Amino acid sequence: MKWGSLLLLAFSVPAPFCHGQNVAPTDAPAAQEAAKPAVPAAAQRTIDPSVPPAAQETAKLAVRAAVLAADGSYVIGASDVITVTVLKETTLSGSLLVRPDGMITMPLLGDVRASGFTPLQLGGEIAIRLKKYIQDPNVSVILTQINSKKVYLIGEVSKIGPVDITPGMTLLEAISSAGGLTQYANAKKIYILRNEDGKHARLPVSYKEALKGNGALNLILKPGDTIVVP
Repeated sequence: MKWGSLLLLAFSVPAPFCHGQNVAPTDAPAAQEAAKPAVPAAAQRTIDPSVPPAAQETAKLAVRAAVLAADGSYVIGASDVITVTVLKETTLSGSLLVRPDGMITMPLLGDVRASGFTPLQLGGEIAIRLKKYIQDPNVSVILTQINSKKVYLIGEVSKIGPVDITPGMTLLEAISSAGGLTQYANAKKIYILRNEDGKHARLPVSYKEALKGNGALNLILKPGDTIVVP
């Protein structure tokens, strides 16, 4: 075979058969786009700046709830707001606030524990209970508003009050989210109040050592923690 024919054959090999390449270059962007996780429709909406501030805040909470619940792993907690929908049963459907004891109250069923379940699990639990009254109940639970996943900062921080907790949030991250310490803060006496088994535990904090990079002292927070900065 002539050299010219060999070169022509080499350049005519289709791209998918090249070593280490499974997708044709022209298909790569489409394949990458298809591989991206789906984003909830609520999270794709932009909030109209002309909407009143109070309504904007409500919309932001709804978007955040939709994003966190999208992967199905969010665990419902006290003070969260959920929407229970029972197909073709409007009297059993509606928006419900999870009480401090973790319960919700529904017609026919009375008190139902919501805290500790994902929305999908809770929907299944409600459906099982409704089988006593309805044939093949179709139940869906949507997380409408997240209120249980917060920590609180009080004392000498720039912005006191609740801070939305993210998975793995540390002491330093929470303080930073509150704008940092004020000039009057006593960094040596910062502590965390944590509810453990119904009792309040006081956890001392080595703030300056945590700032130096000691990860063991940069405590990971739990929902409901209160950071006290004297």
